Amino acid sequence: MASDETRTVIASCPHDCADSCAMLIDVKDNRIVDVRGNPDHPFTRGGLCVKVNNYGQRVHSSERLLYPLRRSGAKGSGEFERISWEDALGEIKRRWGEIIDEFGATAILPYSYLGAMGVLNGLFAGDAFFNRLGSTITERTFCGSGAATGFYMTLGEVSGLDPESFAHSKYIVIWACNSISTNLHHWPFIAEAQRGGAKVVVIDPLRSRTAKKADWHLAIRPGTDAALALGMMHVITGEGLADDDYVARHTVGFTDLKARAEEYPPERVAAITGLNAGDIRRLAREFAGSQPAAIRMGIAIERSPGGGQAARALSCLPALVGAWRHVGGGILFTPEFAFPVKWDDLIRPDWLNPGTRIVNQWQLGAALTGDLDPPIKSLFVYNANPAVSIAEQDKVMAGLARDDLFTVVSEQFLTDTARRADLVLPATTQAEQFELMYSWGQFYFSINEPAIAPLGEAVSNTELFRRLAATFEFDDRQFQRSDEEMACDAVDWADPKMAGISFESLRRTGFARLNLATPATYAPHAEGNFATPSGKCEFRSSLAQQGNMVFASFRQGSEEFQPGEPLDPVPDFIPPEESAATAPELAKRYPLNILSPKAHAFINSSFANLPAQLRHAGEQFVMIHPQDAAARGIAEGSAVNVYNRRGAFAAVAKVSDDTMPGIVVAPMGYWLKSSRSGNTVNAVNSARYADMGRAPTFSDNLVEVVLVE
Repeated sequence: MASDETRTVIASCPHDCADSCAMLIDVKDNRIVDVRGNPDHPFTRGGLCVKVNNYGQRVHSSERLLYPLRRSGAKGSGEFERISWEDALGEIKRRWGEIIDEFGATAILPYSYLGAMGVLNGLFAGDAFFNRLGSTITERTFCGSGAATGFYMTLGEVSGLDPESFAHSKYIVIWACNSISTNLHHWPFIAEAQRGGAKVVVIDPLRSRTAKKADWHLAIRPGTDAALALGMMHVITGEGLADDDYVARHTVGFTDLKARAEEYPPERVAAITGLNAGDIRRLAREFAGSQPAAIRMGIAIERSPGGGQAARALSCLPALVGAWRHVGGGILFTPEFAFPVKWDDLIRPDWLNPGTRIVNQWQLGAALTGDLDPPIKSLFVYNANPAVSIAEQDKVMAGLARDDLFTVVSEQFLTDTARRADLVLPATTQAEQFELMYSWGQFYFSINEPAIAPLGEAVSNTELFRRLAATFEFDDRQFQRSDEEMACDAVDWADPKMAGISFESLRRTGFARLNLATPATYAPHAEGNFATPSGKCEFRSSLAQQGNMVFASFRQGSEEFQPGEPLDPVPDFIPPEESAATAPELAKRYPLNILSPKAHAFINSSFANLPAQLRHAGEQFVMIHPQDAAARGIAEGSAVNVYNRRGAFAAVAKVSDDTMPGIVVAPMGYWLKSSRSGNTVNAVNSARYADMGRAPTFSDNLVEVVLVE
């Protein structure tokens, strides 16, 4: 091909988002000249979000890491020298060998998350290698684990409502989800239903972009969602609005659920949630009487002490009113259960050594600064930036500053975590690697072909772990497969949902919908068929008897050392731990509840270093209600300090009634180096767990905000 010709490559967005957008990348002379949405994809329909519209600028940024680096100055100084891959791998082998000889392999801790998704290069890319090595197991419950546990205990491993079927819904409740910022391509299906007469209700403490487009916004106090759901059930069961036939044939535990709901009359729920008792009754009546009714449950539901039970309560509602009978009725959390991916083939849980300890990533700060035996002597980070994304930030930073901690980071940019590494390894972007994409927001497998050759000496995660395995003389076929072979091995192509789809056809077309009913006919639970032990929607969960648990996929395939705390088999409201009602003395010192949702212009901390995204997002801000601002002498644009007993960060004030009195909002994702104080909102967030799945508690933290004179 002549060098002046432009070619178009099929691609798929790799980032931590439900949409998994189908993309087309135009390339000339090994350089991206345009990135655009694929208009042929039925779900993403040619659109891209503000983060990915300028993806080529990210790939070709002058700040890209293109060569292995060794630290040459003090930790955190950002001073590095270029070295070869041979030297980098040799140093890892030498240092890890010394650590293993003295402390054992569990003194090494891998740390990864969803900096890249995808079957091959995503969350599980290094699990097989580290299971083979015998390192400490990292438990990754940063996002989705608590809500997934509650959903699973109620409905089993089911995909839920088809996102495209929302176009057929008559009543839509978007609960704890800012779709327009975090699930943009689902919104057109909701808007289509809305134009057809459907009512859209948003339940969120904030008047988000999504709430502003809804027909009705219910501003609920953080962490009180389960109480609202139980209050709805009180009205539904008390006024005879339940679908008695569906309940009798396709659910278990109705008597127990009704008894629990009787404890939550609307007046009590109003006092808990801050909503009006009349609105609670109205919501319940409309939801029960407007079929098909749909719930879009966001991950934010889990981020409070009772988040898992809240997810359970929401998962009970559709069955209670018979919404599952209809196309467009039910609940959507994540459809990833639909994809027949053989995760064990990638993770290799059979290589786990019995009794290998587990360390939860949400408490990384405590793990690095505590008294573990053996201590963590090396940290290997890929697909993640824990310096920014993890709570108790001061502890995390203190741990990363340890001179005796050998830290290796695989990255595309010199993130706040990479700046504190001893070795930095250059990673490819999605445009430089092959990937098979599943989705947690739609029913399409997608292929990502490499658009350009890797820049510099950057390598994909798959190649990184092939090189590490060779360095450690692991000769298993697991580490000798090409990316294409891995993709073929990782999918159960014989599964009925893959009928008519092959690896070759995927590469030709770029994407394919799973072999399911069409969005206009998809009603998977019209006759029950839930994936629970009973085969029914379990209002009273039989799985609760096993106690609290974390899915094996969140912990490198390990089933050992499950939390096991007792769980109420019937959904209930567990109040926040940091609130005026539950901690009045603490609330006197720190009277404001802080929320830290995802920023509109970033994906977690990805893109937060790029000029276009920073211009869009502006400086780290804290949104504060006019009433709270006036009481503190704070005006729009004022410099403020946000603090509690855990830490502090600096921000500028954004005075707005988009938040409620008593609630301040600081979006997450800003880098430390762009902060006025060198800290971010995670300096004030607690590393406590929620009730299920060891989920985080982002929404349960009290702070004070003061004007900086």
